[in-house]
Amino acid sequence: MPVVVVESPAKAKTINTYLGSDYTVLASYGHVRDLPPKDGSVDTDHEFDMKWEVASDSQKHVRAIAEALKDDPELILATDPDREGEAISWHLEEALRKRRALKKDTPVSRVVFNAITKSAVTEAMQNPRQVDMELVEAYLARRALDYLVGFNLSPVLWRKLPGAKSAGRVQSVCLRLIVEREMEIEAFDPREYWSVSAALKTPRGQAFTARLVSLSGKKLDKFDLANSTAAEMAVAAIQSRDLSVVSVEAKPSSRSPSAPFMTSTLQQEASRKFGMGARQAMSTAQRLYEAGHITYMRTDGIDMAPEAVSAARDAIGARFGKEFLPDSGRVYKNKAKNAQEAHECIRPTDMSKDAHALKLMDGDQRRLYDLIWKRTIASQMANARLERTVVEIGSADGEVGLRANGQVVLFEGFMAVYTEGRDEQPEEDDDKRLPQMTQGDAPEKTGVMPEQHFTQPPPRYTEATLVKRMEELGIGRPSTYASIVTTIQDRGYVAKDKNRLIPEDKGRLVTVFLTNYFRKYVGYDFTADLENQLDEISAGNADYKAVLDRFWRDFSAAIAETADLRIGEVLEKINDVLAPHLFPPTADGGDPRLCPNCGEGRLSMRTARSGGAFIGCSNYPNCRYTRAFGPPGQEDASGIPPEGKNLGSDAGDTIYAFKGRFGPYVQRGEVTDDNKKPPRQSIPKGWAPEEVDLEKALRLLALPREIGPHPEDGIMIWSNIGRYGPYLKHAETISFKGGTNANLESVEEVWEIGMNRAVEVLASKPKRGKPAPATPIAELGEHPEFGGPVNVMKGRYGPYVKWDKINATLPDTIEPDQLTMAQAVDMISDKAAKSGKKPKKKAAPKKKAAAKKKT
Repeated sequence: MPVVVVESPAKAKTINTYLGSDYTVLASYGHVRDLPPKDGSVDTDHEFDMKWEVASDSQKHVRAIAEALKDDPELILATDPDREGEAISWHLEEALRKRRALKKDTPVSRVVFNAITKSAVTEAMQNPRQVDMELVEAYLARRALDYLVGFNLSPVLWRKLPGAKSAGRVQSVCLRLIVEREMEIEAFDPREYWSVSAALKTPRGQAFTARLVSLSGKKLDKFDLANSTAAEMAVAAIQSRDLSVVSVEAKPSSRSPSAPFMTSTLQQEASRKFGMGARQAMSTAQRLYEAGHITYMRTDGIDMAPEAVSAARDAIGARFGKEFLPDSGRVYKNKAKNAQEAHECIRPTDMSKDAHALKLMDGDQRRLYDLIWKRTIASQMANARLERTVVEIGSADGEVGLRANGQVVLFEGFMAVYTEGRDEQPEEDDDKRLPQMTQGDAPEKTGVMPEQHFTQPPPRYTEATLVKRMEELGIGRPSTYASIVTTIQDRGYVAKDKNRLIPEDKGRLVTVFLTNYFRKYVGYDFTADLENQLDEISAGNADYKAVLDRFWRDFSAAIAETADLRIGEVLEKINDVLAPHLFPPTADGGDPRLCPNCGEGRLSMRTARSGGAFIGCSNYPNCRYTRAFGPPGQEDASGIPPEGKNLGSDAGDTIYAFKGRFGPYVQRGEVTDDNKKPPRQSIPKGWAPEEVDLEKALRLLALPREIGPHPEDGIMIWSNIGRYGPYLKHAETISFKGGTNANLESVEEVWEIGMNRAVEVLASKPKRGKPAPATPIAELGEHPEFGGPVNVMKGRYGPYVKWDKINATLPDTIEPDQLTMAQAVDMISDKAAKSGKKPKKKAAPKKKAAAKKKT
C-alpha cells in the first residue's frame, strides 16, 4: 500500500476519497526543511553548500511518514505542481533518506496534477516521474539568493540606520516602487485647466450634453482654457451663437472578453471588486483548490485545456443559448517566459457549477469562486457588439465646435456575465445613449457650464496595481507576489489606508539608504534579469552555482564598501536626497533649513529610538525644536514627536511623553545604564495626548494610589490604570498577582474614589468559582472507535467539535445541526494528527464492588 504525501491535511483528505484504501495519504504540512537563520547556512567558501534543518514543527510529520513507510515501502510525492511543490518533494525525500526511512531499493516517484479531481488524480497516478532537479536547482538558487541578501544586508541596515528591520532581494525593490510613487505625488505641481460643456435639447425635446472641442476655428487642447477668464470667454462664444448638428456618425464596434485568470490578474480583480489583499485572495483560492473546486492557483498561464473549453461552451449554450457562443473555442496564449510557472489558467473544475450550485458557506470562498467562474465562462463567450455614435455640433461661422459621444450595446455577449474592473475611473463617461439626431437639426441651448479642473498626481498603489506593476517589470513570480506585498506591511515599512499603500518613515529611509549605497541591487532591471536567470536554471539552460557565484562576487564587495560608513554620514546623505521633500522652498525665499525656533540652528533629519525619524535643530540641547518627519505642516495629531515631548521637570527629573507600540505614555527621567526602566504610565483612553501637560503627567506617574486598608481584613486597597482601563486592587501589594481586581467606570474615579465606594465596588464583583459546565449545541453520541461523548460546543471563535481533550473547529461550510458523526470523527482525527495526540480508547467506568453481606 504506497504512501502518498501532499502538503496539507485538507488536500490529503480530498485525495484520499479518490484513491481509496489502497493508498495511505499523509500531509507534510508545507516545507519540512529550511535554512536555519544563522551565519554559515549558505557556505560561500565551499560552492554555496547549504545546511538544511528540519523545523521543530515538522519533525512529527516527517516521523509519521517514516513510520508509515515501515509497513508500506513505496513513496509517491504528490505536492503542488510548481517550483515550491517540487522543492517540498525533494526536501522530503532527502529528509527521509537521512533518517534511513528510505532504502536504496524503495520506489520513490513524483506525480503532479493541476486540479484535485478524481480524473486528474487518477491520470497523474498513471504517469509518475522522478523529482525534476532543474526545478529544484532553481529553487535552491532562489533560496540561497534570498538568504545571502537578507542575512548580509539586514545587519548593515541595523548598524547604519537605527530602527530599520530587514531588507530583502525582492521586497526592497517592491518597497522602492511605493516610496518613489509617494515622492512623485509629493513633488507633483497641479496645473489648472477648464472645460466647457453645453446642456442641449433636440427638436423633439430630448436632453443631452456636448463638450466644447474647438474655439475660434482651432481645436482645443487640454490646457488651452487655462483660467476662468478664458473659460468665461468660451461660454460667451457659445451663448452668442446658434448651433446646428454638423454630422452624425455611428460606427459599429465590438469588445472582446478578458483572458481567464492567472495568479496576478486574480489578485488584481479580487482587490478591485472585493478589496481583498493579495494574501487573503491566495489563501481563499488555496482552500477552493484543496476542496477540488478550482485548478491550481499559482500560475502564469492563461491557456485552457481543450476539454475545459468544451465544458465551458456546453455550459454557455445551456444557460444563454447558441447565439452567445463564438464559432469556435477561444485560444489564449501564455505570456509566461518560463514553462514551469505556465500551468493552465485558474478555472473551475466543473464548468456547470456556479457558486450557487456549490452551496459554499464561507463568504470569501463564495465570492472568489463566483468571480473565477464568471471570468472563465465569459472568456469563451461571444464578443459584445456595440454602436458608438459621435455627433458634431457647430456654429454657422465655424467659431464654435462641440461634440457629443454616445454608445449603445446591441448585443451583450460576454458582458451578460462579466466585465473587468478598473483601477481608476476614466475622466469622461461615453457609455451613455444619445437621442436620435440628424444633420441640420438645431438643438436648443438650456445651459452652458464652465468647469474648473486640476491635473491629478499619479495614484498611490493598491495591492492590485502594485502586483500589476511588479508583473510588468518582471519582478517576483506568482508564488511570491502575495508574500512580498504582505512582508513590507508586516515590517512596518508600508501602511494601508482605504486600500492604498503609503510608505512609513522607516520604509522611506530604508529605500533612500539602499538606492544610495546598494543601487544596483534594488534596481528594477537587475532584479528582473535575476528572475530571468532563475527561469533559465529551471529550464536547464544555466548552472545555478555559476549564477550564485556571479551574484556573490559583486554583492559581497558592495557590503564590504559600507563597513566604514558612519551613521552621521548616512543621515547627512539621506538629508541631501530627501531635501526637496523635507525642506521645500519657503514662500519668502528664505533658507528652508533655518530653525524657526532659535533662528540659528539648521534643521536636519534624526532617527528616534523607536525606529522612526523626525526633524530636529542642530542646536540641541539648547534648542529643542522638533517636527514630524516630512514636509512642514504634516504634524502628528498626537502632538508627540518621535523623540518624545518634554513636558517639564519635577524633583530634578525631566518628565516626557512618548509614543509607544501600545499607545502614548508618560515617563519620569531618561533610560540609562543605571535606570533601564524609569517609571512610566500609559495615557488613558479618552485623554487627548496633545493635551497632557506636566500636571496631568505627574498625576499619572503618582499611580498606583493607596486608598487605605480594607475595614474588614486590613489588606490594602489600591486604584490604578492598567492595560484594560481603570481598576481597583485588593491585595498585600499592587504587584501581587493574587487578590481581587474590580473595574472602575471612569478614569477620574482612580483619583476620586473613597473607601466606602471602593468597598462597595469590590463587594459587588462576582465571586470566582468553577464555572458551570457548558451546554453542548449538539450531542452526537459516543465515539464509534474509542468511546466517550462527541459534542458540538459553542466557542469564542465559533462552534467546535469536542471529544476527550481534543477540540476541532467546525468549518464555515458545515452548520452545527447538520454535522454527522462520520464528519466529526474525521475532524477529530485530523486535529489529533496535527497536534501529535494519539486517540486512546476510553476505559469503561469501574463498577462499584458489591457490599459484603454481614454474617
